[in-house]
Amino acid sequence: MRHSTSRVLTTHVGSLVRPLEVMEFMKAIEKGLVIDEQTFAGVLRSAVAEVVRRQAEIGIDVVSDGEYGKRGWSQYVTERLTGFERRECMPGERPTPVFAPLDRRRFAGFYEIYDRLEKCLWLPQTDWITASMTPEHPVDWICTGPVRYRGEAAVRRDIANFKAALAEVRVEEAFMPVVAPCSAEAVRANAYYPTQEDYLFAIAEALKVEYRIIIEAGFVLQVDDAFLPMQYTRMAEMEGVEAYRKWAQVRIDALNYALDGIPPEHVRYHVCWGSQNVPHTSDVPLRAIVDLILQVNAGAYSIEAANPRHEHEWQVWEDVRLPAGKILIPGVVSHATNVVEHPELVAWRLKNFARLVGRERIIAGTDCGFSQNWNLIRVHHTIQWAKLESLVEGARLASKQLWS
Repeated sequence: MRHSTSRVLTTHVGSLVRPLEVMEFMKAIEKGLVIDEQTFAGVLRSAVAEVVRRQAEIGIDVVSDGEYGKRGWSQYVTERLTGFERRECMPGERPTPVFAPLDRRRFAGFYEIYDRLEKCLWLPQTDWITASMTPEHPVDWICTGPVRYRGEAAVRRDIANFKAALAEVRVEEAFMPVVAPCSAEAVRANAYYPTQEDYLFAIAEALKVEYRIIIEAGFVLQVDDAFLPMQYTRMAEMEGVEAYRKWAQVRIDALNYALDGIPPEHVRYHVCWGSQNVPHTSDVPLRAIVDLILQVNAGAYSIEAANPRHEHEWQVWEDVRLPAGKILIPGVVSHATNVVEHPELVAWRLKNFARLVGRERIIAGTDCGFSQNWNLIRVHHTIQWAKLESLVEGARLASKQLWS
């Protein structure tokens, strides 16, 4: 994994807004319809080539394939793992579990409106908000049998498309995001394994296969784990912080089990407090979980830091030591607001982190992805690219001062 040896390198969290032609295929797959696989393969290959070209053109140093081949950052595992059954939710029913129950009670009126708005999305090639691409009803996935990996063909397709796109550009490095065992487990109820821990480690065992395929292909592996901090909002009120930390420790152990044998310098670990543009008043503080995060056998830690509920937490690194040789990828641009950060603000944020952990040990990143699922878009695609441009320009400004 590259360090920022002469300037602050730039990256993001992985998921980018998919083009309309890809979304149409995703919608059909979501509905269980038969698609023209050959046509879809060509559309996907072209879309990946374009999104990689655009990242390189803007000046992103460490790029992804936009996660275009997946229907969602965590959702995709139901296609690549055996053992899960789909259950359609009844009208008005929410898929389990419900996160942030304290906020949902405190801001009930807000959430009533927000939940309806989240069913709409910005289509990439129009300026209209529409609900036409969203499923009629949300679904739950239940584990009803042995969990095994069956996604080799899909991940190898994504790798081939990514490599073909990278052959046409010049970038510093490339990464592919994957889901952490915890975040695959959290929203899929167990109805098969005798204990929840058995279920968790079965997922970890299965995901090992995907992790190694990506590493063997020569990419940096990014492990996404939004549900690790988000679970705090469900457990802290009823069970207490210590119960949550005990729960989280087992999930960290499961992830390290899945990463066993992979050199940490090829892994980056991403955590955030959920992609929603919501109050976040019941989020777990970074200080309460930073020791758990640093236990992950990764070479870099990508942590949300532009969210105004957490931006002040750069100060945590004043007395928490980033382990030797490790890299911090702070989110210095938000995915959850349509306000485009000024490059000077981006530079200021980066300099704060550089002062505490060292200029060579930071990479400028985003808080989270811009489109966690094919039909869950956080900002308009034009704003997404403007934010990434601001990220690059802010890193240049910071570099001039840090290496002057």
